[in-house]
Amino acid sequence: MTVVIDRTKGRAPESGPEPVSAAARVRAKAANRGGLYQARVPIYPKLVHGRWRAIKWTLMIVALSIYWITPWIRWPRPNGLPQQAVLVDFAGGRFYFFGIQLWPQEVYFITGLLVMAAMALFLVSALFGRLWCGYTCPQTVWTDLFIYVERAFEGDRNARMRLDASLWSFDKAWRKAGKHLVWLAIAFGTGGAWIFYFHDAPTVIRGFWVGQAALTAYVFCVLLTATTYVFAGFMREQVCIYMCPWPRIQGAMLDQHSLQITYRADRGEPRVPHKKNAGWIGRGDCIDCKACVVACPMGIDIRDGAQMECINCGLCADACDEIMVKVGRARGLIGYDTDAAVSARAGGKPAVYKLVRPRTLYYAAALTLVSSLMAWGLAHRAVLDLHVLRDRNPIFVRMQDGSVRDGYILKIANRGFYPKTVTVRLSGVPGVRLKTPGAPPVTGDLAVSLEPNAVRALRVFAIAPRGQPAGVHAAAFTVGDGSDAVRVVTAFTSGAAP
Repeated sequence: MTVVIDRTKGRAPESGPEPVSAAARVRAKAANRGGLYQARVPIYPKLVHGRWRAIKWTLMIVALSIYWITPWIRWPRPNGLPQQAVLVDFAGGRFYFFGIQLWPQEVYFITGLLVMAAMALFLVSALFGRLWCGYTCPQTVWTDLFIYVERAFEGDRNARMRLDASLWSFDKAWRKAGKHLVWLAIAFGTGGAWIFYFHDAPTVIRGFWVGQAALTAYVFCVLLTATTYVFAGFMREQVCIYMCPWPRIQGAMLDQHSLQITYRADRGEPRVPHKKNAGWIGRGDCIDCKACVVACPMGIDIRDGAQMECINCGLCADACDEIMVKVGRARGLIGYDTDAAVSARAGGKPAVYKLVRPRTLYYAAALTLVSSLMAWGLAHRAVLDLHVLRDRNPIFVRMQDGSVRDGYILKIANRGFYPKTVTVRLSGVPGVRLKTPGAPPVTGDLAVSLEPNAVRALRVFAIAPRGQPAGVHAAAFTVGDGSDAVRVVTAFTSGAAP
């Protein structure tokens, strides 16, 4: 009897292991490892063409242009002040925005601006869903740009999946290396542009390359480069889902009348795969092709309804519209709609859209109120500011002629761009004379010169004539130049005459 021994069993194929997709490898690794956290499953969004994709391209270009061009805009300011239109000058303690200059003491304007932004975000979300997230959020904008670069080197969805699943080769190596080099260049440009908002752009870019820029410029450039590279290149949707609080907060902003990207189930169900020349009677328009799923940068299925991960970017709508055109059906199976409208049509009723409703009125009223207060505050912003500090020891001095002298330190701020000559007056004390160190007493107003964009600490003595009643008397310093004046209440103290 002849025995045949098969020695090929258990032997690995000579061509190497069968390629497995990167997503499959991650899923298998996560399943074997277990634990509290699931490893990220790569998402390969497919390129689509349509109205919403075109809007996203346009807004991405506009947003990136504003970010990179703004620090280079010049704005003339006199007396050696910074000429950069938008500048956060920590060294000088100033914030410049074109013709507006804010001091640290005016941080309430920054607070008001943040409140305005929050109210605007609430209003837009209540009306149209997460438009900010889908179109203008920095994470979305830079992720879109990184995916564009990725497609340029590795191809569209299927090509990228095949490349990730393939074994390492020269073709794969140069494509991956090229992609990451461009990513790093974009990330470096992002971090580099960020430091221009805190230092004069032409000056810092010259000093940066020769090691003469401030240490903070290098630190924040490296920090922003690293975060941009990691967030937009690797974490992507995880930043939106796990790190950003807005997906969880926005649920309180939405209701059944909020417009958001919606699968119109009243038209799409029941789903049936489409065959050539097949009829449409007894079925919905959805052919279950999953084009909306593979186009989604968040990796969700919009047909499952509203989800926390959805950023309302509209790419699934563009993908679906392409399919609808191919199968001869009307566009708009996925689009901006409301849950109330879908439910109404499903019940055979006409859809009703309510943009004006209590919550939108609340947000609009709050936004209008805060905006009005901000506009009024900027329009009536005082150029002069005054702080008065009384001497504590001694509280007063009895002079040889019986008069009483109180000492004060006046901190007078000139927030304007030009020098000023102002007058200082003390009211509430009859016959008082004002005196500065080294100068004779002055009856009436005291003239003081102020440098632009600076604070002058002025030592002032107030001398009341003999016979001033003992006690603490209400008084007030007034500083002005005819067009602007500021008044601060203080006190004048005198003791009993000897």
